[in-house]
Amino acid sequence: MKEVSVEELKKMIDAKEDFQLIDVREPAEFAAANLKGELIPLSSVPQNVDKISKTKKVIVHCRSGKRSANAITFLENNHGFDNLYNLKGGILDWKDKIDPSMPAS
Repeated sequence: MKEVSVEELKKMIDAKEDFQLIDVREPAEFAAANLKGELIPLSSVPQNVDKISKTKKVIVHCRSGKRSANAITFLENNHGFDNLYNLKGGILDWKDKIDPSMPAS
């Protein structure tokens, strides 16, 4: 599975690169703290495949990286995606390394 670090994601955001950021956590987690990605909770990924780009880089994240890895595995195995990247360490790593002021998720 392809991954990006939080430092790489921060550079992509700062450079205004064209990519899609998807958060697969639950709505309450998203409301508490988010990276301004598109919320598609893990349980609803199968119903929202059409919302996920197949033509540009897609970064998928969750709290720690486990749920996003599950979402990526599902999408690659069942829908032929090859442009998905897991955010290594998830939002916890973002809080630790990029934005310590972020509320706990």
